[in-house]
This record gives sequence, C-alpha cells and structure tokens, in this order.
Amino acid sequence: MRWPAQGLPFDMRALRYVLAAAEQMSFSGAARALGMKVSSVSRRVRDFENDLGISLFERTTSGVRLTNAGCKFLDEIIPVLQMAEVILQRAGAAGRAEEGMVRVGIITTLGGGFLRELIAAYRQCYPGVHLGIVDGGRRNHLRAIRSRQLDIAFFTGNAPLAGCDVEEFWRERVHVAMAVHHPLASSDVLDWPQLRDEYFIVSTMEPGPEVHNYIVRRVADYSAYPEVSYRPVNAETLMHMVAIGEGITLVSEGWTNMTYPDLALRPLTAHEDIVPFSAVWLPSSDNPALRRFLSFARELASRRLNHRDQ
Repeated sequence: MRWPAQGLPFDMRALRYVLAAAEQMSFSGAARALGMKVSSVSRRVRDFENDLGISLFERTTSGVRLTNAGCKFLDEIIPVLQMAEVILQRAGAAGRAEEGMVRVGIITTLGGGFLRELIAAYRQCYPGVHLGIVDGGRRNHLRAIRSRQLDIAFFTGNAPLAGCDVEEFWRERVHVAMAVHHPLASSDVLDWPQLRDEYFIVSTMEPGPEVHNYIVRRVADYSAYPEVSYRPVNAETLMHMVAIGEGITLVSEGWTNMTYPDLALRPLTAHEDIVPFSAVWLPSSDNPALRRFLSFARELASRRLNHRDQ
C-alpha cells in the first residue's frame, strides 16, 4: 500500500457535516444536531463540494436534497465509513486486551488447581481473547518464549532466568501416585523414608525428566539411590500403568482433581515437597493481551491466598 502522492483531496472531518445535512435534509437541522451555527455547516459543506469538484446538494428555500452525484457518493462512502468504524473499534479492543491471543506453555496438568481455574476464569471474562495452550518441556518452552512463539509459560520453581521475567503465582504439594492395592496406599500421608526401596516409573515425555530429577534429589545420598525407570508413554497412560501396579510415580496436587480406576494419590508431608509454580515471559513483549492475562493471574492468586488465610 502507498500513500497518495499529494494526500487526500479533502478533509475527512467534513464528512460529518455532509452526513448530517443528508440525514436532516436541511443545514439548519444539521446545525442543531451538531450543536453548530447554520452558517458554519453550510460553509463547510460548500468547501467540501469545492474540494471534490461536484455538487452534493441542491439548495432550496425549504431545505436541501441530494443530487444524483450526492446520492452516488454517499452510497459508496457510507459502507467505507462503517468498515472503518469497525476496524477502529477492533483496534481499540485489541489495545484494551479485549481481543487478541495469548500463547501459553504448560508442563503440568489442566485437570485441576490454580492453572485450570485461571484459564477457565480468563476465558469467561475475556471471550474475545484466544488462549492457545501448548504442552511441552521447560527447554522447548523457553526457546519458544525467546523466539516469541510463546507469550508465557508456567514452570515449577521460581529461580531467575536470563532475559526473562519470572513471577511465582501458586504452590502445590507433591503427591505419590500408586495402585490402590499398594501397601503404602493405606497411609493417609507419606514421607521419603517410606519410599527409599520403591520402584518409580516416569514418562520420557515432559514433565517426566523433571520428575526423575526430583526423585533423585529427594532420595539419593551416599548409601541409597532410587530405582527410576523411563516409559515412552504420555502422562495419562503412565497413570494407568501405575494403577495396575507397574510402579509408583510423583504428581502435582492438580492431579487430585482427576479420577483413574484403581489409582491412589497420597501427599508427601515434608515442607520441601511443596513446589512453587511460576510464570515466565519476555519483559519486552508488547502483547497487550499478555499484560491483561498477567494482571488477571495476579488478582486470582491474591484472592486465593486471602481465602486460604481466612
């Protein structure tokens, strides 16, 4: 698209006087509608006609009426003005973050907990904003954020990340997933000494590697190292494998909102097994919908915290 070499042949603001005169069929009626003097409306319409080089109105003692050229001009210009109004309204809505898209990377379940509540509530409050949810691992999500393919991602932990903003929003207690017939399933809560000799299975898919590292970090010492086996399955299939007794695994608290046949979830009691979850995004992002999403998440997290403390 190229700008006209000499600009537009008329002042677009004059169209409001032309439209008012055509609607009222008189300059005096247009002047009353616009809150102006009749002479001012008449002069600006005349100047507009002069700029165009055509007569839009026939002047009579009883008012004005459109000429054939005037009728054709308005028939063609009004749809353009209506389209421009829609475009401006949409642009304003996007600027106010009422429309647009936020691309969200996750590594945890949406089965329950804060993240599910956040996404559901945001969709309800801002139906014009599309939330694109992407599963993946920490490295892939970070790469996507830095290349602006993702707007934001939610990770476990709250450590600083180079070039990114990191903000903790909620915490979840780690749970042990096991078959209902497992001897430990009779306990209401568990601690790591009870798990030292257990056989763990994790997924090769995210967040399986992070779960593996977590198990090693919490169990391994000079005298013991956990037995952890990778399985090339997704998280849901892994839960079914655990339920039929192939091993135990760890999940976040959000999994407690879902039900699998013959699967038991038991919380770990140690304070160290309460895991922070943080949002990560580029501080240079100019997506207004992302800024609104972050503000909404902060408000929701604050309400949840206040409710918990009451």
